[in-house]
Amino acid sequence: MIDVQNITKQFDGTTVLDGVSATFRDGEVNMIIGQSGSGKTVLMKTMIGLHKPESGQILYDGRDIVRMKESELRQIHREVGMLFQGSALFDSQTVEENVMFPLEMFSDMKEKEIRERARFCLERVNIPERAFTLMPGEISGGMQKRVAIARAIALNPKYLFCDEPNSGLDPKTSLVIDQLISDVTHEFGICTIVNSHDMNSIMEIGDNILFLRNGKKEWQGSRHEIFRTENEALNDFVFASDLFKKVKAANAN
Repeated sequence: MIDVQNITKQFDGTTVLDGVSATFRDGEVNMIIGQSGSGKTVLMKTMIGLHKPESGQILYDGRDIVRMKESELRQIHREVGMLFQGSALFDSQTVEENVMFPLEMFSDMKEKEIRERARFCLERVNIPERAFTLMPGEISGGMQKRVAIARAIALNPKYLFCDEPNSGLDPKTSLVIDQLISDVTHEFGICTIVNSHDMNSIMEIGDNILFLRNGKKEWQGSRHEIFRTENEALNDFVFASDLFKKVKAANAN
């Protein structure tokens, strides 16, 4: 579990996060949503430790990373998996080698164990064995994203951060990635944090949703509660299209 308590972050005197508090639970897909400029990307980077807040606490199961030494923060990062927006696979390595990389860098496993773990993760995200020896440029964007998920879970992380995981994917592939993230989260009890503006993702897998507005926490709840909220700003953001207005009306009845 990650607890964010009264986080304030400024850049050049401008407040980007203003006293944000939220809880992100284990075994749930915790989503951070909001309009561009709302502070969601800054919050995620601050939670990872890339930005140091002016005030507040960020507790990883009670451990405050804001006041940690660099050596202590590196240990926390060993418990974190990252799914980057563009997958960020190494072009010069095969699919299997990409997943083996973090295990070679950050584990004490022997080569046979590393290969077995990499293959387990690839099989878990439904990558066929024939693709293990292919280069990232030889597989589809959706498959690249699945390989990136396999790499993110290779070290069996307690915490998984996903930055716009559906960026650049078609709607059908996006649904596959959403379900995979949800399945992996629940199966392994990971505290997963997803930065997203994809309304389909919010409705499909949002176990716990944090809505930011102008750098402040505006609302927090589940995808089921979102249909019953009377928060005007949230409704204007989530149900902006005619289609989602009809979806909300149907679920309200």
